[in-house]
Amino acid sequence: MAGHFDLLKADSATAARRGRLRTRHGVIETPIFMPVGTQGTVKSITPTHLHEIGAQIILGNTYHLNLRPGSELIRDLGGLHKFMGWNGPILTDSGGFQVFSLAKLRDIKDEGVAFQSHLDGAKLFLGPREVMTIQQNLGSDIAMVIDECPPWPCERDACAKAVARSYRWAKQCREIATDNGFLAAGHHVFAIVQGSTFDDLRREAAESLAALDFPGYAVGGVSVGEPEPEMLKQVGATTPFLPADKPRYTMGLGTPTQILKMIALGVDMFDCVLPTRVARNGLVFTPDGPMNLRNERYRTDPKPIVEGLNNYTANFSRAYLRHLTLAGEILSCTLLTIHNLHFYLDLMAQARAHLEAGDYGSWHREWIARYEAGATAR
Repeated sequence: MAGHFDLLKADSATAARRGRLRTRHGVIETPIFMPVGTQGTVKSITPTHLHEIGAQIILGNTYHLNLRPGSELIRDLGGLHKFMGWNGPILTDSGGFQVFSLAKLRDIKDEGVAFQSHLDGAKLFLGPREVMTIQQNLGSDIAMVIDECPPWPCERDACAKAVARSYRWAKQCREIATDNGFLAAGHHVFAIVQGSTFDDLRREAAESLAALDFPGYAVGGVSVGEPEPEMLKQVGATTPFLPADKPRYTMGLGTPTQILKMIALGVDMFDCVLPTRVARNGLVFTPDGPMNLRNERYRTDPKPIVEGLNNYTANFSRAYLRHLTLAGEILSCTLLTIHNLHFYLDLMAQARAHLEAGDYGSWHREWIARYEAGATAR
């Protein structure tokens, strides 16, 4: 889709951007956080909840959805949007991260990755043609290429080989998506930049992929065990070499402060399981740092988690939410997930507003200082 991304404003003090991405299922205002719905659901909440808290786009996962219930079944039932009852945009990860996370169950070859299913040990194979076919079956608005994510730490030679293989796979994915009409139908395919902690390899990967003219680009291979300063360094080593007129996505992270720092480095899109995962253990986010509702101090606390953050969870006191959490009630997962995702999405709305106002640099530093001071005080 030509002209699918509008760069509306660039911050004068940082590399932050305010943008607008058009997809088949709607317009996405960036910077944006994307709730993770790996298996066709954002855990414990419904699509209605997601709409109510302002979610613009969610994620699914090629590897998991193809294992169960199967991409052909989803295709035959009308595609992933209809299957899960979500009428907004969907981005699907190609399964490349499973190449990294399921290291004991896979064998990487030049043609793709041979897996053993983590469910039953069945053999399967994901290469460029397989991941693009699966994502076409799902009807993804944004499909990710398959890539090889090097571990951290990583030897330079091994990383260089992973970068070269990821480039070849990306090129094949783009060719397949062109030949089968996926791109012509208005779907987007995003390339993924690897390179571990080697700045020159990241630049090489970014520039070579940019030359292939993908609709969007992702920074991959970060938050795989390296310290936060190194992670941010590698994001900053990648974004300057990505096209300014295309959306930029950092995959699989992070905390609220990390996301604000990465926006300042020029990233537009984020996803992370953190807000949903910790909600199921009673941890919630506030402007003054994370709050563990299991703590005794909240046993009689009548206040909502965050004053002024208006969502369904705001109807309930910290004391009640603590009670649900300690009692192991399923409702606690739902209510705390609603809160945490809304907190992230509201933070993105604030970031967009300050980008439009022209003071993102000072605002994000002040927000981070308050959050970190509160986290230390708790």
